[in-house]
Amino acid sequence: MDLITKSRELLETGAVKAVIGFEAGRRGTVRPAFVREAAKASTLVFDERCTQNLAAYLTRREVKRMGRVAVAAAPDTLRALLQLMAERQVKEEEVLPLAVAADGTVTELPCAADVEAHLALQAKELKAADRELLAKLDAMSREERWAYWQKELSRCVKCYACRNACPMCYCAHCTMDCNRPQWVPVASHALGNLEYHMVRAMHLAGRCVECGDCGRACPVGIPVHLLAFHCQESVHAQFGQRAGTSAKLDYALSTFRPDDKETFIR
Repeated sequence: MDLITKSRELLETGAVKAVIGFEAGRRGTVRPAFVREAAKASTLVFDERCTQNLAAYLTRREVKRMGRVAVAAAPDTLRALLQLMAERQVKEEEVLPLAVAADGTVTELPCAADVEAHLALQAKELKAADRELLAKLDAMSREERWAYWQKELSRCVKCYACRNACPMCYCAHCTMDCNRPQWVPVASHALGNLEYHMVRAMHLAGRCVECGDCGRACPVGIPVHLLAFHCQESVHAQFGQRAGTSAKLDYALSTFRPDDKETFIR
């Protein structure tokens, strides 16, 4: 069954109140779509252009008020959904994931266990360009990496597109917006930019599902996603864990164990 047929069926039966997917945009692009009527399900598309992580919408109040929603999901969206469930931001009964395969067939995943089983068969690999640049950065000296990021982050205009695109940046009141007291300078200058991106990367350590939406959203082309990727790969190397593989809250930086090998916690 394809996405249009499945979406129409779910809306007609009242199984969901809306389907979050993609529709055709301008000049060959696609854009997110919120389909609430069965008759409009025919506008949905899902192909290689549909890269945005739709899980970013699931924590928003206006979406939660709709009732149960279905979401057309690529693997990265499913991983983000599991991580949101683990962090108790989304409940199983609120979302019906529709995993869309490369051939267009749709698999309904009604519970977290089904999502976990489905993802276990999907190998997670970074894009070749990202792997290449991460390897290049790892090969640099500390001074060279510092110079690289100083140069890249100097172009940041503090539009917060990266934060808004990220499904794991769901705080209603972000530290970056706090001005009483002001923890991070708002102005787009060397110190403010550096602090913003370092704080964001650390907040995503162990939680980033490596979808790359933050980097794609940057209007000036800064590869900000690599900061989060590096933190996530470090957590994986140290603890053997990847975000978005389980709906249980057990990722490395959220737990305390008395037998932890690091003595500083005692």
